[in-house]
Amino acid sequence: MADLTLLNLNMLFMRYGEEIEKEAHVPLGCLYLSKALENEGYKVDFRDYQMSDYEDPFDLNNLIEYLADPAEIIGLSCMANLLPFTINAIKEIKKAFPGKKIILGGVGAKAVENKILERFPWIDLISRGEAEKSGIQLIEALLKNKSLETVLGISYREGDKIFHNPDCNRITDLDQIAFPAFEKIELSKYAGYGIMTSRGCPYPCTFCSVAPVWNLESYSRTPKNIVDEMEYLNKEAGVDLFLFQDEFFISTRDHVVDFCSELKRRKLDVEWKAFGRVNLVDMDMMHAMADTGCLELRFGIESGSDKILKLTKKGFTAAQSLEIIPKAVKIFPRVDAFYIWGFPFETLEDFNQSLFQMISFRMMGARILPSLLSLLPQTELYREYADKAVLEFCPYLLPEFVFTGHEICVGGEVEIPKKYSEYFKLITDNPDIFPGFFHIDLENNVLPKLALLRQFGFYPESEGLSKLDNKESCGAHSPRIAPQELATRVGK
Repeated sequence: MADLTLLNLNMLFMRYGEEIEKEAHVPLGCLYLSKALENEGYKVDFRDYQMSDYEDPFDLNNLIEYLADPAEIIGLSCMANLLPFTINAIKEIKKAFPGKKIILGGVGAKAVENKILERFPWIDLISRGEAEKSGIQLIEALLKNKSLETVLGISYREGDKIFHNPDCNRITDLDQIAFPAFEKIELSKYAGYGIMTSRGCPYPCTFCSVAPVWNLESYSRTPKNIVDEMEYLNKEAGVDLFLFQDEFFISTRDHVVDFCSELKRRKLDVEWKAFGRVNLVDMDMMHAMADTGCLELRFGIESGSDKILKLTKKGFTAAQSLEIIPKAVKIFPRVDAFYIWGFPFETLEDFNQSLFQMISFRMMGARILPSLLSLLPQTELYREYADKAVLEFCPYLLPEFVFTGHEICVGGEVEIPKKYSEYFKLITDNPDIFPGFFHIDLENNVLPKLALLRQFGFYPESEGLSKLDNKESCGAHSPRIAPQELATRVGK
């Protein structure tokens, strides 16, 4: 009998009319935790729900069936977009398996742990931060019925009281973390193979929901350790395309150049993709990356307005983007430029500067990925506006970052099926837990900018599903692209 049943609920699942697109990515967080626990002698029953073959994975009866015969401790991992689904799911799990101890993990609950425990009594405990250390302490305490007061990095309820124990110290030497428990999955069944090269980002971008998870501290694996994992996956499972999922792979020039040298020395026939910052790359670095198989470099540009870049603490200027992007598109097969629109302090003049830059970069050959601002609760921007702005929910327009898979995208707008109305009622009843699903000043801020984006071809007009296939995007959501060009692949 397992000590813990660990369930991954992170899914890439999107509906376009009657068509469904989904892509399974290796669930690194759960596999890192599984390996850490099993190295300490605990038995983990890991289940990856994204690999289920249910036609409707959001039917909670299907989830309960998938979770049949769990261990006495059940852990669930989710991100912000599926936090509402996960909260409802835990309620049904409690009914189906009374007496089981249920732990909510992943980044979805960041900054709203107390509110979740106050309002949803069926959730016993929330695990915060890196679990390679605290997870071991927690499982030991639960199995041996010990007090939880000394377990770091958890929030929990005892009777009518809620407790938040201190955070665990960050793991500074990432090379000491064992490789994920790849043996628990069939690697060949996954379309996306991510690699964690670092944890955390030191840049204080006010809209970012990732850096606050790591308290703006960043630590990197050594190039040798990263390539060791790539070599293992290449030899064991034939993986030849990797996505470096973390935002801070390009931390210093020496780190990137050393990585490229190590990869070249090993003579691995692989390709890879990475995120970068325009203020941290140069020509020599980009050429070294391209020469060792980097076929896609992704930049978070966010705005073409220096005023907006300064207000969001982005850390570079529009001029730096204008210098780097034209050079990058001549070096890499694909360059992605991400933008955020809908900032409450972004005037139409500011927005037009971004729009002009987006059009210019698109003409140069970059792929432009605009995203509607998502005010997740851990962001500085949300904290600034939480008490002074009205949050508006728009049932046909949701930020890309919280696109859940429940919605149906038809003709450039989102429809919420009636069968999922209770799911979205949970969201609208708790805007302070799920602010990422809401907007600030829909009428004067969001909709006029969306109209301009549509005018210049970044979002489709509402012209019916039959004409959607050739469009770059669906509503205000991430651009829709052919399956072979999803996040982890590129057409050849």
